[in-house]
Amino acid sequence: MKAAVITFPGSNCDRDLAVAFERAGATVARVWHKDQALPEGTDIVGVPGGFSYGDYLRCGAIAAQSPIMRAVNAHVAAGGYAIGICNGFQILTETGLLPGALMRNAGLKFVCKMVELKVATTDSAFTSGWGMGQAVRFPVAHHDGNYTIDAEGLKRLQAEDRIAFTYADNPNGAMADIAGVLSANRRVLGLMPHPERVVDPVQGGTDGSVLFRALVDQLALA
Repeated sequence: MKAAVITFPGSNCDRDLAVAFERAGATVARVWHKDQALPEGTDIVGVPGGFSYGDYLRCGAIAAQSPIMRAVNAHVAAGGYAIGICNGFQILTETGLLPGALMRNAGLKFVCKMVELKVATTDSAFTSGWGMGQAVRFPVAHHDGNYTIDAEGLKRLQAEDRIAFTYADNPNGAMADIAGVLSANRRVLGLMPHPERVVDPVQGGTDGSVLFRALVDQLALA
């Protein structure tokens, strides 16, 4: 399985994401935001966390206009997989690849801590390694993680089983405690917590490794 991890000016989790993919058995290519195309044979694109373009204008808004995002849009339109974590989630909503928006945290403060999540669906390559309702622990580190969507959009996510993770104790005011959502074809995941930061015991946990191993295994079977 071949992963492409993008780096924008201000990304700070791109190496962590690449290492997480590699530890799960994927081959990883590093891609600069000004590149015009993804490497040939890319199965999944990783859009990492950080502060792309310093979060100017609006988190993820400038990065969404980077040349490489046209290739990412085409990759997803052709049925390819993508994952956006934290700032990457913000970028994917700004491109329209995922619904909703990430607003300022309800407490108006940066939140950085370990949080408990509930696996809200196992019907995706990303979450297939867990049981329904299983508790997992990932760290969060964000100022704009308050997931917001209109009432109709929320009903659609719920009806289509596209909420991937929910917070056990909501740290940011996100609607319906949503921590991560899936695209309509279930091949794109956006989430605010950082699974790539818990793939080794020295990081304080290994829950994140389950996501990456399940993803690699599922794509190997495709």
